[in-house]
Amino acid sequence: MGKALAVSPLAPAGFPLLPDIAGVEIATAAAGVKYRDRTDVMLARLAPGTAMAGVFTRSATRSAPVLDCQAKIGGAPDAGAAILVNSGNSNAFTGGRGVESVQAIAAAVADAAGVPVGRVFTSSTGVIGEPLPHDRIIARLDEMAARLAPARLEDAARAIMTTDTFPKGAGAKITVDGRPVRIAGIAKGSGMIAPDMATMLVYIFTDAAIEQGRLQAMLSDLTDRTFNCITVDSDTSTSDTLLLAATGASGVSVDDTPEFETALHKVMLDLAHQVVRDGEGATKFVEVTVTGAQSDEDARVHALSIANSPLVKTAIAGEDPNWGRVVMAIGKSGAAADRDRLSIRFGNILVAENGWVSPAYREEDGAVYMKQPELTIGVDIGLGNGKATVWTCDLTHGYISINADYRS
Repeated sequence: MGKALAVSPLAPAGFPLLPDIAGVEIATAAAGVKYRDRTDVMLARLAPGTAMAGVFTRSATRSAPVLDCQAKIGGAPDAGAAILVNSGNSNAFTGGRGVESVQAIAAAVADAAGVPVGRVFTSSTGVIGEPLPHDRIIARLDEMAARLAPARLEDAARAIMTTDTFPKGAGAKITVDGRPVRIAGIAKGSGMIAPDMATMLVYIFTDAAIEQGRLQAMLSDLTDRTFNCITVDSDTSTSDTLLLAATGASGVSVDDTPEFETALHKVMLDLAHQVVRDGEGATKFVEVTVTGAQSDEDARVHALSIANSPLVKTAIAGEDPNWGRVVMAIGKSGAAADRDRLSIRFGNILVAENGWVSPAYREEDGAVYMKQPELTIGVDIGLGNGKATVWTCDLTHGYISINADYRS
């Protein structure tokens, strides 16, 4: 199998204990899509009545699985549904063969899981430009269908990993009108991560009852505040997909329940942060907050310019408090800025103000702060009330090593 990667130093202590979601059954298998003896396929069967929502990459070269999922979202929830995900091969830039693979897998999943083919959603992640050996996946489907069971989200999270160094999961449980509602999700993502939704593969399940249109609107809004606010390397994948399935098995309607939206936001943000913490070669988790911009959108442009700058990210990797690189990133962003109104903070340390280094700033303080594994860069533009926060990681030689070897 592929080279084992050291677990990110920013990884959580372990996979969380996630609530079981009624109406969701999962199985995994080692199909040998790319590597032998490595779990690389996940099948989830969803109960009749499940509402499906999704957001997808806007890449102009998005894969056949993404296009197929986009066409199917919003279908009638009276029938069951299924999600099939493979790692090792993205089935992207594979022309007509890619479409044939999706159709073959969807038909086989529909037969094995007993759901309509129009309610089968597939995702593929891994190497671009190589035909997907879908026969290897199909050969394992009957076995997987026979082993479908609840409480296998950690297995599923491991099955969808590529260069990830740890499986990613998050969950929440709330009470609505005295009855429990559960949410649980998994994600994969480590490199080729940039906000243009989606930015990875994410699968979230809830037993809440909610109308599909409301679910889709909620997901789209929360995506802009979570997954679309992270970046590892400024590269948007061809395969990125986020699917949200609401089985309704709890019998609790959450169409107009703010507590549910708050809990879903928490789960999504947790997963988004875990992706950044697993950024290829990352040693630092960085929050970039911009205030005082002319608009929220200008603030977002500035924040992403800082977060995506190789010079900023390498300075962070080297624990160098080089605030001049932050100034550079603001100046090049294209959003409105005034050099003489800027202020910059590293954590609580005022580094620069009024277009110049702060009189009270000591370089030694900045250097000590940069040694921490979790950092905050704050910038006030001084032009208005716009604000935005994004999350990123540093850029180390580890990123180069991982990606130089990716196809080998």
